[in-house]
Amino acid sequence: MNSSTKDKSAYEQIDAIIMKLADWRGEKLAQLRTLIKQADPDVIEEVKWKKPSNPDGIPVWSHDGMICTGETYKSHLRLTFAKGTSLKDPKGLFNTYRAIVIHEGDKINKTAFKDLIRTAVELNHKDKNKLKPSQA
Repeated sequence: MNSSTKDKSAYEQIDAIIMKLADWRGEKLAQLRTLIKQADPDVIEEVKWKKPSNPDGIPVWSHDGMICTGETYKSHLRLTFAKGTSLKDPKGLFNTYRAIVIHEGDKINKTAFKDLIRTAVELNHKDKNKLKPSQA
């Protein structure tokens, strides 16, 4: 990691990732990021898993634990949910791997997406509370 990356906030690093894409993927990632923040104004943004093959890292959104990652590929975006197998997805946003894969031109059901984010946060909160020792 170079010093300019180390000194930037996660917010600034994700902004840079979006700007660097400079195509539909950047626009869609920015839109999804906005929806995540609308669904959970207390969400924490991070950038993780920086390595030589991906020096910018991967955007991560968390609240009482990881909600999802925002991975970019040449032909698609993938939002992978940390607890995807435990989340109900009544609107069918997930693929078989409990991730949301978006290709150019795909539209996302904004209401269903925000509901899914809120459900993930609720699950994280419940799981976090289970780990707390009981206070008698």
